[in-house]
Amino acid sequence: QVQLVESGGGLVRAGGSLRLSCAASGSIFSINAMAWYRQTPGKQRELVAHISSGGNTNYADSVKGRFTISRDNAKNTVYLQMNSLKPEDTAVFYCNAEIDTSGSEYWKNYWGQGTQVTVSS
Repeated sequence: QVQLVESGGGLVRAGGSLRLSCAASGSIFSINAMAWYRQTPGKQRELVAHISSGGNTNYADSVKGRFTISRDNAKNTVYLQMNSLKPEDTAVFYCNAEIDTSGSEYWKNYWGQGTQVTVSS
């Protein structure tokens, strides 16, 4: 059994910052890529930032220069530092991880429960 637990969401004013964390626990052999997605009501979940096992990163155009994704492999944790937040960043943020639970190099996608980020104008 694998769990991803997010924390760090909340209410912040425009221009402010938040740091999201997502810790993976359970039967984990290794973790490949990790990512953050977000979703607003009536819209599809969209990729915000992605980090490979080697630390290569990719960002949605809308967050480039404002958000930074990082990971601590020893803690099985991925972070999202969000600066210069805008009201349009308001969403439920979900973490995602590709996890091998047995050493077979079969990578399964796991999701966190989501954390609400609300940016007021």
